[in-house]
Amino acid sequence: MIIPSSFSFGDYFKEDAIEYAWKFITSELAINKDKLCVTIYHDDEQAYESWKKVAGLSDDRIIRISTKDNFWSMGETGPCGPCSEIFYDHGDQFNGKLPSEADETGDRFVEIWNLVFMQFEQLNSNERIDLPKPSIDTGMGIERIAAVMQGTNDNYQVDSIKEIIGNSIELTKSDDDKLISSHRVIADHLRSSCFLIADGVLPSNEGRGYVLRRIMRRAMRHVHLLDYNDTLMHQLVPTLMLNMKEAYPELLRAEILIKETLKYEEEKFKNLLDKGISQLDNITKDLRSGDTFPGDSAFKLYDTYGFPIDLTQDILRSNNISIDIDGFNKKLEAQKELARKNWSGAGGSVTDKIWFELNKELLATEFLGYNGIETQGEVLSIIKDDKRVAELKEKEEGIIMLNQTVFYAESGGQIGDTGVIQGEDFEFSVMDTQKKDKLILHIGVMIKGTIKNGSNAVLSVNQKQRNDCKAYHSATHILHQSLRDRLGEHVTQKGSLVSNDKLRFDFSHHKSMTNLEIEDVQNKVNEVIKTGSKVETLIMSPDDAVKAGALALFGEKYSDEVRVLKIGKFNDKTYSTELCGGTHVSNTSEIGELKIVSESSAASGVRRIEALRGDDLLIFNEEKKKEDLKSEEKKQDIKKEKEASTENIRQLKEAIELSIGNNLDHNIIIEFCENVLINELRPLIDKYKKLISDHGVIILCAKKGDKLSFLIGVTDQLTDKIGADEIAKFASSISNGKGGGGRKDFAQSGGMLINEDDQKRELRKFIIGKLQ
Repeated sequence: MIIPSSFSFGDYFKEDAIEYAWKFITSELAINKDKLCVTIYHDDEQAYESWKKVAGLSDDRIIRISTKDNFWSMGETGPCGPCSEIFYDHGDQFNGKLPSEADETGDRFVEIWNLVFMQFEQLNSNERIDLPKPSIDTGMGIERIAAVMQGTNDNYQVDSIKEIIGNSIELTKSDDDKLISSHRVIADHLRSSCFLIADGVLPSNEGRGYVLRRIMRRAMRHVHLLDYNDTLMHQLVPTLMLNMKEAYPELLRAEILIKETLKYEEEKFKNLLDKGISQLDNITKDLRSGDTFPGDSAFKLYDTYGFPIDLTQDILRSNNISIDIDGFNKKLEAQKELARKNWSGAGGSVTDKIWFELNKELLATEFLGYNGIETQGEVLSIIKDDKRVAELKEKEEGIIMLNQTVFYAESGGQIGDTGVIQGEDFEFSVMDTQKKDKLILHIGVMIKGTIKNGSNAVLSVNQKQRNDCKAYHSATHILHQSLRDRLGEHVTQKGSLVSNDKLRFDFSHHKSMTNLEIEDVQNKVNEVIKTGSKVETLIMSPDDAVKAGALALFGEKYSDEVRVLKIGKFNDKTYSTELCGGTHVSNTSEIGELKIVSESSAASGVRRIEALRGDDLLIFNEEKKKEDLKSEEKKQDIKKEKEASTENIRQLKEAIELSIGNNLDHNIIIEFCENVLINELRPLIDKYKKLISDHGVIILCAKKGDKLSFLIGVTDQLTDKIGADEIAKFASSISNGKGGGGRKDFAQSGGMLINEDDQKRELRKFIIGKLQ
C-alpha cells in the first residue's frame, strides 16, 4: 500500500493535525461524514476533545483503544506517542464490527488515515518524559482512499491496478480464482519496479538495486506459478503507462529502459529458477510436510546458484516446509567473515577512532580551489603509519591536513589533485587528494626537509593535471546531455571516472549503441564544444536547482547549498545544466575535440563510454595507426601463407598421384608438406585411400619449422596386418615425439624434424616389414 505522509516538527500539533485531516477527507474529497469513525489511545484526552470540537463526533464514534495499535514507538527507547486513526464504513453488506481491541473490523471498516502524535521520549522500560517539541506524522492509505472514492472495498479494483491485473489474466490465459493472488502480486510489484527504474535504480546485488531485484523476482516467481512460459512483466508496461503517464511523465520518458530491464531480468530469472528448482527438488525429495530444510543447503542454493533465500522460503512454504534460517545465517556470516579476513585495506588508511577524533577536533578544511591553484595554509595534523605524529621527515610517507587548500579531493568521479606543499626548508609531494567527512587529506611523501604541525606552507596544484581534469569533466557533462538527446531521457549517470588522461561514463541504457548513434553523440558533443560558450557556475538550494532544470543524481546526498553548472550554448539555450561540485573549464573551447574510443557493457542495463581529447587523443590515434598497420601486415602475411599453403597442397596432390602405381601389390605413400594446416590434410587422406583401392597406406606430414604432425590412413583390407595407430606410434618414436594413436584405419601423432629422408625411409621399412 502507498502511504503519502506529512510531518510537523515542533510546529502545529494535535488539534491542528486532526482538523487538517478531517477537512481534507470531508471537504476536499467530499467523503460522507456519517461513514467515518475514529480511534484514539485510551487515555489521550486531548485527542478526544479535539475530535469532539473539530468533527462533532458522538462518543460511540470516538473509540478508545488501549493496545499498542494506538501507540507508536521506534523501539524500546526513543520518540513515541499515541495514535489516532480514521476508519471508513463500507456498509453492512460486508462482515465486520466497529474498531476495537479485538480487531474485528473485517472488510466493513477500513483504516484510511493515521495520525501519530510524537510527544514523549521513552528513556527505558519504566521511564517516559515529554519531548520539548512534540511532532506530528500523518499517513494516508492512498489505495484505500481511491477504493472509497471509486465505490469499492477492494484495493485491487481501483483503476490504477485493476487494468494491469486484467491484462495479466488475458495474456497468461489463467483466470482461475485460485490464481488471482498471483496476478495481484505481479501487478503491485510491477508498479513498484517501474517507478524505481524510472527513478534511476537498476537491478543489482547490493543496496537499492538489490531491493528492486527482490521486488521484481517476487513478481516473477508468481509468473512462474501461473505456468506462463514467456516473459510477462514487460508486456504489462503499456497498460501501466496508459493509467499513469500523465501524472508521472518520468515513467513515459523511461518506458524503453523499463521494458528492456524487466525483460532481461525475467529471462535471467527463468534460467536461475530452472537451475535452482532442480537443485531444490533433489534436496527436498525425501522431506515431508512439517520438516525443516537444512540451512547449509539453503546457503548452497543462494551462494552457488544465486537462488534468493526469500524465494526458497516462498517455495517451501507452499509445502509446509520450514527453513533452518539460523543455519543459513551462520553460513552467510562465515562467508562474510572470510571475506573480511581476505580483504586488505588500501595504503594510507587510518582507524575510525583517529578519524572520529580528527573530525571532532578540527574545523572543516576550507576549499579554495575553484578560484585558483595556489594558496597558503597551516598544517593542522599529520598521519603516518595510521598514527597521529608531530612531524614527517624526508622520504617518509604520510597524510597532511591543513586549515585550507586548493587541492581538489576525489569526488563525483573526478580524481584528486596532485602537486606540492612546501616551505622554506621542506617539500612534500602530494600524490593524491582524498576527503574524509569534512577533512581534505593530502597523501604523499616528503621530498626534503621536515614538515611539522603548525608549519606554514605554500600549496601548489599540478596545473596541467588540473586543466586536463577540468576539460574532461566539462566534456562529461556535455556527453551526458548528448546521450539523453540521442537515446532518450531515460539515460542517467550510473558512474564516472574523470581523470587527466581520459573520461569514462556509465549510463542507464538497455542495449549497445549502434555506430550511427555513437557518431551522432560524438558529433553533437564537438558541435557544442566548438560554440566557444562560457561555462557558468551558480550557487543555490537543491530544490531551486532542480526547479531550474538541473539534473540531480539519484541517491546522491546534497548540502543546503549546491553548485549548478551551466555549460554550452545551443540555439540560444543552455545545453547542459547539472548539479556538480567538480572543477570545470571557463569556456567550452578549452576542451578541444573529443572522440569516443569505446562503448561497452558495464552491468545489466548499464553501458559504458570511454573518450579522449587533446594529447591523449593524438597518442591514441598514433597507436591506432600502428595497430592498423600491424593488422594490415598480418592480413597480408595470412594471405601469403594461404596462397603458399594452396600451392603446397597442389604440389602435394601431384606428388601423391605420381606415387600411386597400378602394378604394385601395395601402395605406400609418404609425403611431407611445408606450411599447411593439419586440417587441410585430413580430407586428402580420405580421398587418396579410395584412389589407392584395396591395398595401401598413406602418410601425410605437415611441417612447420622443425615440428611435425603425422596423419596416417590405412585401407580396410590391410588393417588386420598393420594398423594406423601402430604406424602413428612408430612415427612418433623415430621423431622424438610422445605417444600418438587413433584407430586402425586412421591415426595421428607428432614429433620433431630430424632428417626427412631418413624418417621417410624408416617409416617405409617399418610398413613393408609388417606387410610381408
